[in-house]
Amino acid sequence: MKKLIALLLALTLALALAACAPGAPKDTGSGNAPSQSDAPATAAPASEAPLVIPEVGIVQLVEHPALSASREGFVKALADNGYVDGETVKLNVQISSGESSNLATIADQFVGNNVDLILAIATPAAQSVAGKTTTIPILGTAITDYVTAGLVDNDDAPGRNVSGTSDMNPISDQIDLLLQIAPEAKTIGFVYNSSEDNSLLQVDIAKAYVESLGLAWKEVTVVSSNDVQQAVTSIVGDVDALYLPTDNVLASTMPVVYGVTKDSKTPVICAETGMVESGGLATLGINYYDLGYQTGLMAVDILANGRDISTMPIRHSTDFEYSINGDVADELGIEIPGELKQYIFHS
Repeated sequence: MKKLIALLLALTLALALAACAPGAPKDTGSGNAPSQSDAPATAAPASEAPLVIPEVGIVQLVEHPALSASREGFVKALADNGYVDGETVKLNVQISSGESSNLATIADQFVGNNVDLILAIATPAAQSVAGKTTTIPILGTAITDYVTAGLVDNDDAPGRNVSGTSDMNPISDQIDLLLQIAPEAKTIGFVYNSSEDNSLLQVDIAKAYVESLGLAWKEVTVVSSNDVQQAVTSIVGDVDALYLPTDNVLASTMPVVYGVTKDSKTPVICAETGMVESGGLATLGINYYDLGYQTGLMAVDILANGRDISTMPIRHSTDFEYSINGDVADELGIEIPGELKQYIFHS
């Protein structure tokens, strides 16, 4: 009996010593909870990967009101749909100052950076970038005719990496406006840059319409802004009014045109509002801000939805606005017909 008691006491002592030995698990009271040493290790949080945002290259032929308004409309459309510059999209804006060599350099830069999309503002800008890449989506705006410019196969199905919005204006209606304001006009003059495809197209349409009305026309062409003053001076004595298409050289030199035509008292009907604001008399034209905004919505469709640009039809504006420069009308001594007076503005 004593041996049995001694054996039990020895066993109890051994168990007590084992419980106090280093490394023995603590009783947490849960019965099943693992100790800290048994719990799986938690990995240190990895640093978050940097947010990759799309990059959009914007190349603008020259700085003048119409082209700049289309750029502003484009940027606003992006922002309204969540693509805010510097936050959720990177916009790289480049102005070529009308130089073809600058256009080529800018196009090379965008292609080298492998930007996600290019906005080309004006026909020469689009032609330049389209000649550098067949894979990066290119949206154009302030372009009159994409087919004539060699940018797409046709307006409904471009078939290439180019699409966008057209600024084709209501040319016959603009000539009608000219005759409404200057009903005695018998000879219409045209001044334009012969190297701009969009200008050639518009003037051809205008000539045909003028001829259909039994009126005469004369023309003089320029190749750069340096030619404008001499060209306008040479023609105003032979015509009763001038019609200027959406020509980038003429648009950027409208103060020069105004300087000549105010002295000769020659009314100038322009193809867009920015030219009227800079010295032309009147227009029935496109709102370029709205045109750019429409182009921006196309960009959102590409960036957000992966839309195939080769299947996106060219979009045309159908909303045109009268704009009449009251200061120029006063300078020329022209009385604006009553039904048009509501469209007069003064600077």
